[in-house]
Amino acid sequence: MEEIKSSTRMLLLSAVIMLVILLTGPLGYRFGVVPLEPSMISLLVAVLGSVLVLIGTIVYSFIASKNKLLKDRNILLLSMGISLLPIIIMGPQMVGTGSVPPIHDITTDTETPPEFKEILKHRAHAMNDAAYGSEQLPAEELAAMQLAAYPGVVPLETELTVDEAVSRAEQVLRDQGLEIIAVESGTGLVEATATTFWFGFKDDLVVRVTASEKGSRVDVRSVSRVGHSDVGLNAKRIEKFLAAF
Repeated sequence: MEEIKSSTRMLLLSAVIMLVILLTGPLGYRFGVVPLEPSMISLLVAVLGSVLVLIGTIVYSFIASKNKLLKDRNILLLSMGISLLPIIIMGPQMVGTGSVPPIHDITTDTETPPEFKEILKHRAHAMNDAAYGSEQLPAEELAAMQLAAYPGVVPLETELTVDEAVSRAEQVLRDQGLEIIAVESGTGLVEATATTFWFGFKDDLVVRVTASEKGSRVDVRSVSRVGHSDVGLNAKRIEKFLAAF
């Protein structure tokens, strides 16, 4: 019985530790305490550790119930609930990583992507540059991967004038919580930055508005500063913007 009680306490402590690792790893990177790679590894440790704790709690819950150790069973159920949190939070993202292409530059116009201007100053030390395509992944291949994965990321035609569309784009971006970096009505550009909650990753977005026969055409491009893959976030951000526009 003492072995069960000791294991119960250990599983609860382990569940709490995994949850702490899940929270402190990303926040440590955001506030400049931990480098990126260790903070990413911490997420994997938290999830895998939680899976092991979950398995242990299930086994010992069965044993505690069989021996009518209700107090220990309740503690194990609490441990089970805590261990599920990292799995629920990170599980879908980890699964999603394998279902999207490993790219971080998404645009509604893959032939002549909107270009950043003012934001380039903020990307001076970014891990990813702002050029569309690279030596490792030429623009043609990048465009093909995007079009296959995100066929819904397309230009938006509107009856608004260029100036009206620029104002509308700025307002939508503000409403969606992005930081507006620059607005140029003359050139039809709106530049903004999105910051993720935990890691504080920054993704830059540029809206380009050009005159058309119906009114104006709106193109959008969203690029991550860090990371090879964006886990589909840039495409979702563009689709969300276009839907709200």
